[in-house]
Amino acid sequence: MQSLPKAAGAEHLTEALRRSRALGDGRVAEVAVEKSFPTVLSYILRLRLTYEGAADRGPPSLILKAGLLDRPGGPWMGGRHEVAFYAEVAPAMPAGLVPRCFDAHWDQATGAWHLLLEDLTESHLVATNWPLPPTIEQSESIIRTRARFQAAWWDHPRLGTTVGAWQDASAADQARQRLAGQYARFADDLGDRLSPGRRDLYVRLLEQAPRLAARYHTHRHMTIVQGDAHVWNCFLPRTGGVDGARLFDWDAWRVDVGTDDLAYMMALHWYPDLRQRSERHLLDCYYDELLARGVQGYNRRALQDDYRLSVLGQVMTPVWHHALGIPPVIWWNNLERIHLAFDDLGCRELLG
Repeated sequence: MQSLPKAAGAEHLTEALRRSRALGDGRVAEVAVEKSFPTVLSYILRLRLTYEGAADRGPPSLILKAGLLDRPGGPWMGGRHEVAFYAEVAPAMPAGLVPRCFDAHWDQATGAWHLLLEDLTESHLVATNWPLPPTIEQSESIIRTRARFQAAWWDHPRLGTTVGAWQDASAADQARQRLAGQYARFADDLGDRLSPGRRDLYVRLLEQAPRLAARYHTHRHMTIVQGDAHVWNCFLPRTGGVDGARLFDWDAWRVDVGTDDLAYMMALHWYPDLRQRSERHLLDCYYDELLARGVQGYNRRALQDDYRLSVLGQVMTPVWHHALGIPPVIWWNNLERIHLAFDDLGCRELLG
């Protein structure tokens, strides 16, 4: 295991907790690592804290999330985006939808970053072990929590100005060129494992991208999406119920159409039997929750149209994951599932 980072030191934790008003005059005296493990793009430490001084003690434990320093090329630079989420977005939204953050830092010179987050181990859990999907009831809780989060940012005046940024035509063209290069390497690596029909689909999708982006460029009925919105990035309360879930892992957030997260959750990760039985019901739950949270002027047909367009867009996600160096055990299965969803929902007609 890597040596204990400075962010896990007693002095730093004391300052961070005082700054976030989670600690009064007391101080962190000792820090013990109860658990540590790497994820694909970061490492996690569960820290047990011992205090001394004033009785108004801070949290008994914290989660430290930081970059993998041994990744090729140095620290994982993506952490900058998640730090920005907790520093800029989370404080401006209703409490109780994401874990509380006590400290968020990204070093521009080195790319090193860390987050000190609320430890929900005792009160919450992840629904299942990957890749087993959750129950329908658990999925309802996840998707309603997502709807509550997105409703809080729905057509918010800060979107694209002080929160996130709109992608202009020049940036969109650069992104398409970058994705085209990633696809070329993806297709070359797969060889005859990528069929001629799928190759044609990818070529057509890249060609039609400017037209398909017209929905995005309306800047209407837009919100903040998580990006990496699979069901294992949500903590559910151990006591059950539909309230109290927390969405976590915000390194891929952006301003976009809300259904991108729904397509990522279901079409990309679920095989046809489960998806076909639950997809419409969960979309209904999502829509009902949007209405209950004050979203107006967005009908159920518009949601369905957006969802199909999002499923079409998710066809590119395995290409992006391949380019990031994410293991094939993840992107290969996602590749097969998203193409099945693409066929089921008649997404080919969207290409003209």
